[in-house]
Amino acid sequence: MQVVGYDTGADGSDPALLIGTDGAVEREPLVAGRELAYSLGDRRCAGVVDGDAHVPCDQSTAPYCDAHRSRWPCARCTGDCDLPLESCREEHAIYLAAFAPDTFKVGVTKSWRVETRLREQGADRAAHVRTVADGRIARKIEAEHATEIPDRVRVPEKISGLHRSVDESAWQALLADFEVRETYAFDYGLDLGARPVAETLATGTVLGTKGRVLVLECDSGVYAVDVRDLVGHELVDGASDRDLQSSLESFGDA
Repeated sequence: MQVVGYDTGADGSDPALLIGTDGAVEREPLVAGRELAYSLGDRRCAGVVDGDAHVPCDQSTAPYCDAHRSRWPCARCTGDCDLPLESCREEHAIYLAAFAPDTFKVGVTKSWRVETRLREQGADRAAHVRTVADGRIARKIEAEHATEIPDRVRVPEKISGLHRSVDESAWQALLADFEVRETYAFDYGLDLGARPVAETLATGTVLGTKGRVLVLECDSGVYAVDVRDLVGHELVDGASDRDLQSSLESFGDA
C-alpha cells in the first residue's frame, strides 16, 4: 500500500487519502471519528493516479519524480502570458483569504469555483473583491496586490493558528481598501483548545481536516499533519509506535 494522493473534500465529498494497492486506488476516509492505524514505511514517487487506477513508479524522489511532477503553468504567472490554457479564458475572481489569527493572502481562481478554492486552502474567512474577463487580467491584478499582501501562505502558518479565531479588526481593516462583492466564513468542525503539534503520521483518531491539514488525536496528544507529506509513503497495517512530542510541552499560547 502506498499513499498516492489525497482529496481535501472541498467539492463536498468526504476528505480522504488515496491509497494505491496492486494498480487500484482506494479511498481512506478522513472523517471525524475515523480511526487510522498505519505505520509509515519508505517514501518514493507516488506515480500516476488515473481515476480508480494507479501506475506506480520506483524512483526514490518523493512525493513525485521529475517525470511525474505536475507543472501547473499558472503557479507563478503574473499576467505576462499568452493564455496557454483554455481555462485561462474563463471569467476569474480575485479574492482575499484570512487564516487565523491574522495571516492574509490575495488569490485568483475561476469565478465558478471561488468557494471550492477557499476550502481547498483551509481559509477561515474570505472576500470576493473583483471579477475580470480572464486569467491573465486576474494574475496581473494579483501581482499588483502581492507587493503588499502575500499571494501564498505556507502550511506551518496555517497550523500555527488552528486553535485561534480570525482577528476581526485586522480583517476589516484589510477589507476597507476593497470593494467587497461577497464574503465567506468557514467552519471546519475543529474545536481545539491549544495549538496541535506538527507531525507526519497516520495513526490516531481523526478530529477533522482543514484544507490539506489533517488533525489527529493520538496517545492523548493532538497533531496536525500536512497530508501532502504523506504522499509517496508506503503504509504498513498497524499503529505507529514512534515516540511523539507531547502537545502539552510545545507551546504556551492557548
